Amino acid sequence: MPDTPIPDAALGISANAARRIRAIAAAEGDPGLMLRVTVSGGGCSGFQYGFKLDSARAAEDRVFEQEGVKVVVDETSLDLVKGATLDFVEDLVGSYFKMTNPNAVSTCGCGSSFSVV
Repeated sequence: MPDTPIPDAALGISANAARRIRAIAAAEGDPGLMLRVTVSGGGCSGFQYGFKLDSARAAEDRVFEQEGVKVVVDETSLDLVKGATLDFVEDLVGSYFKMTNPNAVSTCGCGSSFSVV
């Protein structure tokens, strides 16, 4: 987690997430790849996070950078994740990207879906 507060309209990126994005992009042979974070309707709590590598950026995308890696979020998704932090977790369950989202009023057990008021 970052040591400084995240502005409301920003997305924080942990050092673990930055390292993992860099490693995945390098394994794909394209260190310029960005991680795209999306939010769509669905999941057991109403909304679900999506993560994929992307090399393109649309006009409405916001780009957040940490340690030389970029995370892209479209404006619609950003409304639901503003002020959140993207992390990469490795534990007994497995390894995965995880969002700590102050906008979520509840999350499901798997951590990939959430609801807002």
